[in-house]
Parts: sequence; C-alpha cells; structure tokens
Amino acid sequence: MAKPASKLVIVTEKLLLKKIGKIIDDAGATGYTVVDAGGKGSRNVRSSGHPTVSDTYSNIKFEVLTDSRDMAVRIADEVAAKFFADYSGLAYICNAEVLSAHKFCGPEGC
Repeated sequence: MAKPASKLVIVTEKLLLKKIGKIIDDAGATGYTVVDAGGKGSRNVRSSGHPTVSDTYSNIKFEVLTDSRDMAVRIADEVAAKFFADYSGLAYICNAEVLSAHKFCGPEGC
C-alpha cells in the first residue's frame, strides 16, 4: 500500500554531514539517505566523488522522506539558516509515495 510523503533533498558540502544529520534526527524524521554528489552551480564545478587526496570539499546529497510537508520545510529552513550563507547548498521538496509504507510509519502508526 502506498502512502503519500514529502521528499526533502539537500545538496551541500560533505563537511556538514554530521551537523545536518543531527538536524534531521532532532526534527523527528525516521531516517535519511546520503550519497556522494557533484555538478555545477552558482559556486562553480564541484567534485563528482572521484578519488582525491581529500574529499573534504566534495558534495553530498541527503534524501529525507517525511510524512508531513511541514517537517520537511522545518528541516530545510533550519539547514538553510544555519549553513547556506557560508557553505554551498540547495534544498528542495518533492511529492512522493512510499511503497513500503509499513517501514515508514512512526510510533503513532500510519
């Protein structure tokens, strides 16, 4: 059974991984996925994850499924307010459907 959800995507610098992960956890999200990312934007070309001496300056992409758009917006707003003035970053929200909804339900149920 599919369940509607909001998918928050945050693309930013890898050195923010733990700090953004904590914001997501503190907001009550049930989890997130992080993958290496690269590309081109307003701050020029970024690493695509190819091996280098140090990957401190590489980018990552968080994907967070939330059962409410409000939670996704709260997380995005906090991340943007704390980090996007000083670090490269982008956040956006998409509508999604969770197909394995039994794994997505919180303690209060679906």
